[in-house]
Amino acid sequence: MKSRLRLEEVSDPAVLRAMQTVPREEFVPGHLRGAAYDDCALPIACGQTISQPAVVAYMTEQLCLAPGDRVLEVGTGSGYQAAVLAEIVRDVYSIERIPELARAAAARLARLGYANVHVREGDGTQGWPEAAPYDAIMVTAAADDIPPALIAQLDVSGRLIMPVGGSYEAQVLLLLERKTPEEISSRRLWAVRFVPLISG
Repeated sequence: MKSRLRLEEVSDPAVLRAMQTVPREEFVPGHLRGAAYDDCALPIACGQTISQPAVVAYMTEQLCLAPGDRVLEVGTGSGYQAAVLAEIVRDVYSIERIPELARAAAARLARLGYANVHVREGDGTQGWPEAAPYDAIMVTAAADDIPPALIAQLDVSGRLIMPVGGSYEAQVLLLLERKTPEEISSRRLWAVRFVPLISG
């Protein structure tokens, strides 16, 4: 089934290996398992979605991850993106605001052996300050602006990727890099469509 993944935009061997390793069918509803490796977003519980594989791989590659990195993910969802990250880096800290999704993802990741993924329920716009700073931050929901708390938790030389834009307008992936404690660069990447990031 994994041969159906279309990852032409991705060249990082570690990302490609992670995409081939993580069993995507474990992260989608049972009746959609046959479509798990189609290159499209799929619905999961609570009105949320699992992103299409090409977007997952592309966002992961843009973070330029290394094996010793510590990554913050905002928006656990089913846990699929966290699992992909966990195949590459040392630790993943993932926050999900919907209790049902947080509990299910934590159980699923534990069952699949991802001991280096730490999941908690909470407001993702505030990040996970106790474990900061992070080498990379990935936000898998869109907002008009990047939350300041997340930028503050990004380490020097770290990268942050997030879809920026409203629910009813064009969204674009924005990539930030902290060059120095004071200097941050930004670059616009793909046009995308994500569920909204909700605070509180």
